[in-house]
Amino acid sequence: MVGEELFRASIGKLRRLLDQREISAPELAEYFLDRMQRHNGTLNCYITVTEEQAMEMARRAQRKIDQGDVRIWTGIPLSVKDNISTKGIKTTCGSRMLESYVPVYDATIISKLRRYGAVLLGKTNMDPFGMGNTCRTSHFGPVQNPVSSGRIPGGSSGGAAACVAAGLCAGALASDTGGSIRQPAAFCGVTGLKPTYGTVPRYGLIAFASSLDQIGPIAASAEDCGYLLDAITDYDPNDSTMRQPNCYGYTGKVGASLKGIKIGVPAVLLEKAEPAVQAAVLDAVEFYKDAGCECVPVSLPGRSYALSAYYIISSAEAASNLSRFDGIRFGSRGEGETCTEQMKSSRGNGFEPEVKRRILLGNYVLSAGYREEYYQKATAARNRIKAELENALQACDFLLSPTLPFTAPRVGVLEGDLIRRYEADAYTVLANLSGLPAVTTPCGYDGDGLPIGLSLTGRAFDEASILGAAAAFEAQFTRREAAAL
Repeated sequence: MVGEELFRASIGKLRRLLDQREISAPELAEYFLDRMQRHNGTLNCYITVTEEQAMEMARRAQRKIDQGDVRIWTGIPLSVKDNISTKGIKTTCGSRMLESYVPVYDATIISKLRRYGAVLLGKTNMDPFGMGNTCRTSHFGPVQNPVSSGRIPGGSSGGAAACVAAGLCAGALASDTGGSIRQPAAFCGVTGLKPTYGTVPRYGLIAFASSLDQIGPIAASAEDCGYLLDAITDYDPNDSTMRQPNCYGYTGKVGASLKGIKIGVPAVLLEKAEPAVQAAVLDAVEFYKDAGCECVPVSLPGRSYALSAYYIISSAEAASNLSRFDGIRFGSRGEGETCTEQMKSSRGNGFEPEVKRRILLGNYVLSAGYREEYYQKATAARNRIKAELENALQACDFLLSPTLPFTAPRVGVLEGDLIRRYEADAYTVLANLSGLPAVTTPCGYDGDGLPIGLSLTGRAFDEASILGAAAAFEAQFTRREAAAL
């Protein structure tokens, strides 16, 4: 099988090739491992490559295929973000604090993928503990955007998005706390999905902000994201935040008619976007109108509070979750003659600057005299935002907006501008604060050839609808690209 036929091939196509014996699971794994060996040195997508384990998993997958015990993901090579626990494989969170940590257990989603024969190629690079949106702050070095080496890939799941875009895996599993799946997917020109909060078990995900974190897929298409979501959705008694167990069939609306669907377009999210982004998203609106959808403006006045509420809530939860990493209970141990000195050394040297910044903010807003002033007000703002989005989605089937107001910035731009770096999250945090599902998919390119992301936000537990709508757009977008060539 020549490389051109496998490069960024869909999971559905790889499934057919495997089932028709045109390629074996070990041969498919070798193809991706070879690409990783040739390109990962430049892109730095992976922190850990699990070549031996991957080949053993591929051989076991082939035995399942030969026996007819096949799921859509059996034998499919996947990557996993390095904050998802994998038994016997380093899980570093991209941080010095956990640079040598090897879990003794698998996350629930990893156990399921192992059981049904997926092939885990390695652990992808990330901003430390998921805090950041450049993927250039990792203890293991920055990730390069495969679209343009002079641009950031986005974060915190930059390694996951970059390895999908570069064809170094068939799909990736990552986490999204405030846009960490959707932002890098948009910057790298691939599709990413943040599922409804409570859909995917979080047991084994090293927590950043527990009420916001959600595991989700990054892949070459919306349909592939649906296949991966089917793979990782399952009831888990270890996760008390799961709200809808055993919900499958996320590709069920791929190919369905869009006629009669009502789409809400928040004008406020278009107004501040760059001209090229506005134009591409408005072209997408026209596509949906031509497909029989009704597009109407919607108002989200609470959106102005979203960024502040997100950073207060997420930092407060991060301060609590990361308190365990003190060099005594968990994390790399520093030097010191007393327990206090040792803890100061461990946390001072183990945590990167952005992690320290958010821990300090979190402890401040939770401290006596400030909890009511900041944290409780942020919680009230979150409830208002959630109510506004749910009300908008009672009148509409889903909301359409830019994923981000700009394309991938040049290296150094966001790193040197903390305010703009935080503001980049303003478009994505709405889905996390409300717990709603959101998917991003490419909808065009700017003057530099950089991909532009289109975001669809849906009703709770209705991932199938937004994936179906995204897949319909992708089909015509792919045809348009092919015609342009």
